[in-house]
Amino acid sequence: MKIGEKNYIQQLQLHNENALLYVIDKYGGLLMAVIRKHLFCLPERQEECFDDVLLKIWQNISDFDESKNTFKNWAAAIARYRAIDYLRQYQRELQTVNIDDTIIPQEDAQLAQMIEQEISEEVERMLACLKPADRELFLKLYVEEKDMDQVSKETGLKKAVIYNRVSRGKHRIRRQFRIEQSQAKGI
Repeated sequence: MKIGEKNYIQQLQLHNENALLYVIDKYGGLLMAVIRKHLFCLPERQEECFDDVLLKIWQNISDFDESKNTFKNWAAAIARYRAIDYLRQYQRELQTVNIDDTIIPQEDAQLAQMIEQEISEEVERMLACLKPADRELFLKLYVEEKDMDQVSKETGLKKAVIYNRVSRGKHRIRRQFRIEQSQAKGI
């Protein structure tokens, strides 16, 4: 069976490897561009991230909904978030190195600072649509990785209230992301 524009999504859902080859040929350049944008400072991790993106597309193709988004945008979003995950992973690796045992070269320290700034800017951009109190909840839960009980004690809010705010906040973030995607398509 010949894989083309009309049937590659269906064939991906049937886990036809030729459909994945079609995706690589058609969208590989876009996916690598997205990955390179976020991992410009880690060229040795770009190919690994690309492979990981293809694996995520392969594993999660059943979640793709043509009525909500184009495949191109859906795949680019996967590439973007996997690249950011790679940045976070690298940042954690840098933090786990014992500073007393190692002298960090100046360029590694600058690289760590650039990664920190990239992640921070991305988080701020994503949370900009939230009210300050909700933004604080997201930061405590997802950036500082505190558990719900701890956040509840710190803020004085009941867990049910926190769950509701987080749910509404996620909805706002998704809506903002869809708006940005539609604006990007219109440009």
